[in-house]
Amino acid sequence: MAHRSIRQFTPEKLTDAEIHTLVDAAQHAATSTFSQQASIISVTDPAKLATLGDITGHHWLERAGHYFVFVADQYRNQQLAPQNATTTANLHSLDKLLAGIFDATIMTQTVVTAGESLGLGSTIMGSILNDVPRLIDLLDLPELTFPVLGLAIGHPAEQPEHKPRLPQDLMHFTNGYQTITPTDPSLVAYNQLIKVYYQQRTTNQREETFSHHIATELSRDPQQRAGILTGLQQQGWLQG
Repeated sequence: MAHRSIRQFTPEKLTDAEIHTLVDAAQHAATSTFSQQASIISVTDPAKLATLGDITGHHWLERAGHYFVFVADQYRNQQLAPQNATTTANLHSLDKLLAGIFDATIMTQTVVTAGESLGLGSTIMGSILNDVPRLIDLLDLPELTFPVLGLAIGHPAEQPEHKPRLPQDLMHFTNGYQTITPTDPSLVAYNQLIKVYYQQRTTNQREETFSHHIATELSRDPQQRAGILTGLQQQGWLQG
């Protein structure tokens, strides 16, 4: 519950032992059907990190102690399985794509938590998907792999305030989904809480409620990440 996103890091790079520990933690995360359908790429080349900065729009990632990209990976299992029509169809299926995405996502959060236990801070970056074809080329990804999330991790040089989360009655339901309205008292109170948070935090103060934040996010150009579908198809998925 002490989690916060860290975007400013000290110049200290992660040691090989720290990287090994984080990857070890990722390997011990839950994995669908024990198929271990995810891989991790450490990006250390300054030129590639600069390209990641261009893709994400966040060049501060180049100053992190380390950078990981978590990849849904059915390519490795393709090499292990006998080649026939059934295995090929299964490996290219939406089910196996989702399984790889689940494994990669669970790995990412596991590394975040493990890193925090070591005194490290991090930010998960979905913005690597801003230019999927370019990222696939950058990381030399073969078919049946797909980049899911990036993670900038290192020794924190900041301690930002915690962002208040939604009240539980707006996201935890019993025996079925429960709808809410913009006038729901819990949502009204949460909007006011977020407004005060943004007014009082030490950096990037602004007038913002949660409802306004969601409206802003949903007003973004949907073409910004139009390459996601192209990338998935390029990698052998969603071709039917």
